[in-house]
Formats: sequence, structure tokens, C-alpha cells
Amino acid sequence: MIQSMTGFGKASLQLPTKKITVEIKSLNSKGLDLNVRMPGNLREMELGLRNIISQKLERGKVDFSLYVEITAEETSSKINVPIVKAYIAQMREVIPNGDDTELMKMAVRMPDALKTEREEIDESEWEQIQEVINEALQNIQNFRVSEGVSLEKEFLMRISNIMRLMHETVAFDNERIANVKDRLRGSIAELEVNVDENRFEQELIFYLEKMDITEEKVRLETHLNYFIETLAGSEANGRKLGFIGQEMGREINTMGSKANHSGMQKLVVQMKDELEKIKEQVLNVL
Repeated sequence: MIQSMTGFGKASLQLPTKKITVEIKSLNSKGLDLNVRMPGNLREMELGLRNIISQKLERGKVDFSLYVEITAEETSSKINVPIVKAYIAQMREVIPNGDDTELMKMAVRMPDALKTEREEIDESEWEQIQEVINEALQNIQNFRVSEGVSLEKEFLMRISNIMRLMHETVAFDNERIANVKDRLRGSIAELEVNVDENRFEQELIFYLEKMDITEEKVRLETHLNYFIETLAGSEANGRKLGFIGQEMGREINTMGSKANHSGMQKLVVQMKDELEKIKEQVLNVL
């Protein structure tokens, strides 16, 4: 079963003093383009986290965000008492009779008046955070599978349309042959020359062989069936589907160049249109 590269997953956890929220978004990309946002005190875990995400999601333009919201009445920011006192002392030299409250308000706004104490990573807390990350990864994978089901339905419909249009070209074969005969006989009549009928038939057969699209139809049908078979595979196969689509395009283009009939050329144009829609969606397949 195919998966889409487009997806979204979210999970959260309430700890005693903080709330952890993980959001993962992904779009289509040729490879894995991973952007990670997380608090500074967790940065040392980023490399291992990237490895986990790359193994789970494989491809796509992925935005990973980990938010920490403090919910308890505590803060990691503290007043830098020596610095604040030094600011107040300097301001008293400038404003000897200044109000202490006002000087304090001014001092705490000065650079380095507040200091943030680095919070060390708690191992048990990180294990809980990892569970939230795994939950979010599972949610985005479920989303991708769901999108993949929709993509598969559309692919099967488009493949069925191409198959139907290809078989409809058979209806024009007799008419194409008759048109070629009439055109060649008309050209000979204009020249007003006698033609050996046996030689004429030989030349006609040679000409018609060049217009024959039987081999192209056989190869196209093989590619269509291989595309369906690949859709049902269990491995990531977006690139493989893209290659099969290219081969299908070659056969359809050759059929168009050999058509030499307006009705058949219209069918070829319709097949190309269906194939282009397939190619557009294949870019979203993992």
C-alpha cells in the first residue's frame, strides 16, 4: 500500500510543571528535508531525534516542532542581584535624590538584569517526551496512509482510463488502412502512370507496418499492469512509479506519432492528459 508524503501529526503531554507539545508536518520532496525546532536545553538530543525521524518518515519536507509550556508557578529567569545593585548605585550618582522604587524599575530593564538558569535534562522526563514524539510520528504516518488510500484510488481510475482509451484505438485501424490506400492511389492517379499492383501492395504493406502500433499497445499495457502491481507493493515506491510513468509516456508518444488519424490522435491526447495527472500525483507518493 502506498503512502503520501503529505501529512500532519500532533501529540501532547501534561507534566507536573510543564506541557509538552509535538507537531510534525510534511510535504513532498525528492529526499528528506528536515527542519527541527526545539528548546535550547534539549538541543543535545537533536542528532538522535533526527535519526529517529529519518527512519520513520524516510522522505519529504518535514517540519518538526517541540514546544515546552511552563504551567507551574515557577520560572527559570532570576534577578541578577549584583548587576541590579550595581545599576542602582550608578544611577544614584547621576540622580542623587532619585526614588528607590523608580531606580529599581529602571535597573531591572537594563541588560543582564535577569539571568536564565539552564535547566538540566531529566532522564525520566526525556523518556516521557520521547513517548510523545513517537505518538506524533505514528499520527503522521497514519495520516500518510490515509492520504495514500485516496491517491491509490485516483491512480487506479487514471490507469483504467488509459487502458480503455488504448483499446478504443482499435476501432480506427481499418479506417486508417483505407485512408492510406485511398491517399496513395490518389497520388498515383495524379501522376498518370501505370503501377504494378503487386509492387503497390508490397509498398503499401511496408508503409502500413511503419504505422502499426501493436507493439506500442502491448508494451503500454505491460507498463499499466506493472504500475498497478507496484501500487500494491509493501515498500516505499514513489520513485519506481515515476519511472514506470516515464515509460508509459514514451509508448503513448510513439502511438501519437504513428496515429496518422485525427480520431486516434484525440484518444492519444486524452491518454496524455490522464498520464500527466498521474505524474503530478506520483510526486506526492513516498
